[in-house]
Amino acid sequence: MSKKIQGSCTTILVGKNASIDGSTIISRNDDGHEALDPQRFVVVNPEDQPQNYQSVISGVKIKLPENPLRYTSMPNSILTNGIWPAAGINSENVGMSATETITTNSRVLGIDPYVEGGIGEEDIVTLVLPYIHSAKDGVLRLGALLEEFGTYEPNGIAFNDNEEVWWLETIGGHHWAAVRIPDDAYVVAPNRMNIDNFDFDSDDTLCSDDLKDLIDKYQLNPDFDGYNFRHIFGSASIKDTVYNNPRTWYGQKYFNPEIKHDPMEQDLPFICHASKKIAIEDVKFVLSSHFENTEYDPYGNGTEDQKTLFRPIGINRNHNVHIIQIRNNVPAEIAGIHWLAYGANTFNTVVPFYANVNDTPAVYKNATGTFDMNNMYWLSCTTALLGDTDYDLYVDLRNTFELEATGVYRQIQNETDQNLAGQTDIVAYLEKANEEMANESFTHQTKLLGEMVTLGSAHMKLRYNLND
Repeated sequence: MSKKIQGSCTTILVGKNASIDGSTIISRNDDGHEALDPQRFVVVNPEDQPQNYQSVISGVKIKLPENPLRYTSMPNSILTNGIWPAAGINSENVGMSATETITTNSRVLGIDPYVEGGIGEEDIVTLVLPYIHSAKDGVLRLGALLEEFGTYEPNGIAFNDNEEVWWLETIGGHHWAAVRIPDDAYVVAPNRMNIDNFDFDSDDTLCSDDLKDLIDKYQLNPDFDGYNFRHIFGSASIKDTVYNNPRTWYGQKYFNPEIKHDPMEQDLPFICHASKKIAIEDVKFVLSSHFENTEYDPYGNGTEDQKTLFRPIGINRNHNVHIIQIRNNVPAEIAGIHWLAYGANTFNTVVPFYANVNDTPAVYKNATGTFDMNNMYWLSCTTALLGDTDYDLYVDLRNTFELEATGVYRQIQNETDQNLAGQTDIVAYLEKANEEMANESFTHQTKLLGEMVTLGSAHMKLRYNLND
């Protein structure tokens, strides 16, 4: 089985009472092991959804239900390894992000090994998102698919509607567990098993029917009291101390600066409560971060050993960042917002696209494997590459660009929200707003690149101080 490995994402979840505007938020850096992998932003209308699905990687064939919902999606541009839709929002205002590659241990795989012909990240959004009417529905449908078909990899999957956020983690080949994130809480989840303390008797948890029996029968619990799934099913490896735990540490440090932890700590909490309400801009900062103001910043002043010790959150392997926001206190027609940016997150901005549309802006939709500066994916990657050559030189330009551009997007969004009443064709109205924001995004990104070229040209090594 030829398998494309993702394995490098970071997820942030925010309950409705923890967000600044009462919305639920699920978000993720969709990273890979290769630096470039062109992405597209599309809408899958019901007539475009397959009825008989076949995975490219595993070959599994699954007959899908009738009457699928419309949904936004972010497939790969190059489909050699399948669609890989990453995330989206369906027409019932249910969001989904799949997947965060996680970890497991040999004790679990000795009991419930992976299934070569099962489902994986390539498939999950396509199989689930068009058929669910709530976040909890998403957990139940995916859980049933895992039990029937199995999976060939460990993954974490997020769901949200306007009321709830749920997080599901796969366990071995056929098992799974899910937690409803408290309304006043947030989560920062890297590439490891993240669920810690699990209450089998709670209304806010779901899992495979036989999961508790499996733990007890095979004596999987290393703790004297309670059930900590990270201890039971996950890892506590040296790799976790440098690759995974520091990302959780930095996100929690940002949201809770008053709490002191060690970046290598294996038991950083899963459920957290921020010291202030969380805005979209906060989520974007953390998903773009590289340990700023610490000795571990690759662009900072630490030693070379310190600067390369930990895997940053914002990295050259960011393919897209999506923030799936389901809003309250607005009409249902405009509740779903699919924030999106491409490329390494250090030099891009997220754009708040309305999800209740039938099509997406061409500049975000039509990326191919051929370099094309007229497309947002390639433009964003180019800006990030130049910015990486001298971060300190370009960072002020980046900061001004992000502030101004995001302000423009929010202004368009506010005006679009306020003028919704009386619109006879809401979908067309929202598509027009999306197009306006995409044009502004492309214009601001191009302007930033131009300013960076102008500034950087004066600092090239190929120069001489005396004029002719």
